[in-house]
Amino acid sequence: MLTSTQESASTSSERTAREESQLAEVWRRLRRHRAAMLGLAVLVLFAVLATIVQFVSPYDPLKQVLKDALLEPSLTHPFGTDYLGRDILTRMLYGSRYSLSIGFGAVAIGLAIGVPVGSISGYYGGWVDLIVQRFVDILLSFPGILLALSLVATLGVGIENVVLSVGISSMPNFIRLTRASTLSIREMAYVEAARCLGASNPRIIFVHVLRNALAPVIVQATLSLGSAILLAAGLGFLGLGVQPPTPEWGTMLGEGKDYIFASPNMITFPGLAVFLAVLAFNLLGDGLRDALDPRLHRR
Repeated sequence: MLTSTQESASTSSERTAREESQLAEVWRRLRRHRAAMLGLAVLVLFAVLATIVQFVSPYDPLKQVLKDALLEPSLTHPFGTDYLGRDILTRMLYGSRYSLSIGFGAVAIGLAIGVPVGSISGYYGGWVDLIVQRFVDILLSFPGILLALSLVATLGVGIENVVLSVGISSMPNFIRLTRASTLSIREMAYVEAARCLGASNPRIIFVHVLRNALAPVIVQATLSLGSAILLAAGLGFLGLGVQPPTPEWGTMLGEGKDYIFASPNMITFPGLAVFLAVLAFNLLGDGLRDALDPRLHRR
């Protein structure tokens, strides 16, 4: 006969094997989604180029070479130079580090706060849910860019404050989404069984409820990455985001707006980078939605 320890180990190994099988199935479905794989390829390309740019580019993204100011695209400078003679392609590749970091950092803040708060709100209901949802309504009454602008104006400019402001702006969406999933999951039979077996409410929330509410949250997080990059770029364009001479995409757009007719490449290429990154995250999010929801998958 198996001891309780052996039975527990066997159950744990079976659960691990089942989860690995589910992940493999999700990856198989995702690979069949061509648009999602295209988006993933673009993001991987951005990440790889941002990692190796110092090894492949001979230019310093911050060094000013005034004699080379406002050069047109050429073999020497594929995307041209800006008003201070800095290579635009090099600055864009370095800028992807900042833009992607801001996106991931902001979404991480939104997830870290929004998911637990949303699950608690949906699970307990009553006055807890009422207070949380009224707070969310207040945040949602502000357009995202206006809320981020207000927070940056309060906290001050700088990359850390931009990440925090954009993260707080994304938080209401995660609260609402997690709450909606929790409202349905808390009535499931396995949650009632855990409650009858004496499981505490925190354990039920973080082990049973959140574990089964992650699929839509993952999709929302992927889509929010694109929104966060776009919002951060908007702040940079207005001069309230990452400050010059740091080569963040939005900051480069802000610097190039005064030269839009004399040197349109200063604003065209950073704008395309923002466009491609946001599009790639949206394509990947759509693919993840289909891969994580078997009802949307056609065999």
